[in-house]
Amino acid sequence: MKSDIQIARETTLLKVADIAESIGIQPETVENYGRYMAKTPISLIDIEKAAKSNLILVTAITPTKAGIGKTVTSIGLTLGLNKIGKKAIVAIREPSLGPCFGMKGGAAGGGFSQVLPMEKINLHFTGDFHAITSAHNMISALLDNYIYRNRTGNKVVKEVLWKRVLDVNDRNLRFIITGLNGFENGIPAESGFDITPASELMAILCLSRDVNDLRRRIENILLAYSYDNEPITVKDLGIAGAITVLLKDALNPNLVQTTENTPAFVHGGPFGNIAHGCNSVLATQMAMTYSDYTVTEAGFGSDLGAEKFFNIKCRKNGLQPKVTVIVAAAQALKMHGGVPYKNIMQENPEGLQKGLENLKKHIEIISSFGQTIVISFNKYLSDTSREIDIVRQFCNDAGVRFSVNEAFVKGGEGAADLARCVVEAAENDPSPALRFTYDDNDSIEQKTEKLAQHIYGAKNVVFGDKALTKLKRISGTGLEKMPVCIAKTQYSLSADPKAFGVPKDFTLEVNDLVINQGAEFIVALAGKIMRMPGLPSDPQAKRIDLIDGNIEGLS
Repeated sequence: MKSDIQIARETTLLKVADIAESIGIQPETVENYGRYMAKTPISLIDIEKAAKSNLILVTAITPTKAGIGKTVTSIGLTLGLNKIGKKAIVAIREPSLGPCFGMKGGAAGGGFSQVLPMEKINLHFTGDFHAITSAHNMISALLDNYIYRNRTGNKVVKEVLWKRVLDVNDRNLRFIITGLNGFENGIPAESGFDITPASELMAILCLSRDVNDLRRRIENILLAYSYDNEPITVKDLGIAGAITVLLKDALNPNLVQTTENTPAFVHGGPFGNIAHGCNSVLATQMAMTYSDYTVTEAGFGSDLGAEKFFNIKCRKNGLQPKVTVIVAAAQALKMHGGVPYKNIMQENPEGLQKGLENLKKHIEIISSFGQTIVISFNKYLSDTSREIDIVRQFCNDAGVRFSVNEAFVKGGEGAADLARCVVEAAENDPSPALRFTYDDNDSIEQKTEKLAQHIYGAKNVVFGDKALTKLKRISGTGLEKMPVCIAKTQYSLSADPKAFGVPKDFTLEVNDLVINQGAEFIVALAGKIMRMPGLPSDPQAKRIDLIDGNIEGLS
């Protein structure tokens, strides 16, 4: 089979103006970024129309290095829905340069189930990530200037909470010292870098409802504490307007197309393990305004992205998915069943059967939110009929719909059966009100414990010294009303990345809390999660090149 980039390059693209017009958007209302990409103004969103669209969430079992194929499924399902005569649009996140040049090499789908132009989407795209990076580091520079100029008087800074960001995997930047080599170069201080998708501004961009909401959230960002233990925010620095200016264009969703020339909105990119892992609310609402079916996805497994999609994104914006699709793959299930990575392409019914415990847990997680479930089995070439039948029978016994998805090799045709399953579930099954894991009035400790116990399966939660200090600051304030976003490894239901399957009776250790006052959620750092990933021993960057004017190695 041809590589992803070959398939992308051989696909005849329609001009983005034609893509816009195909769903009822007048071409003159969009702002073109070349021939095949455009920004769509948020004024086009119609909440009443959006409420009539069927919202479909795509999530997955616990991911492994064998891969799951969640984005391929999200795009493929959209292609399949259009193939069977439904008006469907996909809304997904933008790729980060860090993973593209690190582990993944690209994150725009794969095979015949991609969003295009994939090279541009995977690289600089419309500049949203650069806008986030610039705006975030502008705040850092202005905060440092405030500290330098305000060494006496009111609100002298004692503790800085705000770090810097860069969209590169660089472990050397996690902890640094700034302001060296003389007073004229600033005041020496400990600092560090997170990756851009972990920026609070990324979360703010993806949760804001309009430019006024964007500015309000930016004003509320907590940057530091004074010697009087008073919070210092962006509003205190008087710079919210400048930061809003840097982000105003990035706020508008990006319109592109799929390998079958159907519309796609690709916008925002918070990671699912260190942030809330969903594309922007505005992109979702834009897609829902112009479609009968909107397919969106949440990062990593249901314990991370889907949980945050429900408890954070839906809670604050009134979104109500009709169906949740859980993606599973035989190779990943076998890894969860204890099969060594080197053997996962070999038929192993026993290992697969044992690994189904992980799928069962994810079905329980999604069921806890009151969702109707469809299982999408993402088929690989090495999968056997016997293995597929085992998973099918398991799903039948569990009372959930099952479909084999072959969108990677067949495009929309390969996902037509999955699309029919989803339509049947959306149009025939009852759609109860979304059930949240915790109440707004629960304390931060209670919210964290409910997530750990009811979603992950933990026995208890232990808060470290740093986390306990933050809990004291939060206690008795409006911050207690905010949702909790647990940052942990994606490779396990626990905080131990080596604990495959379904870990039991473990303790979740919360090392620290990050107060995202602008994004309006509290981040609980669990285990050894890194907000600035490092590069692998064999980074994908070694294979990315420009050959005869063509980009190679992105997938």
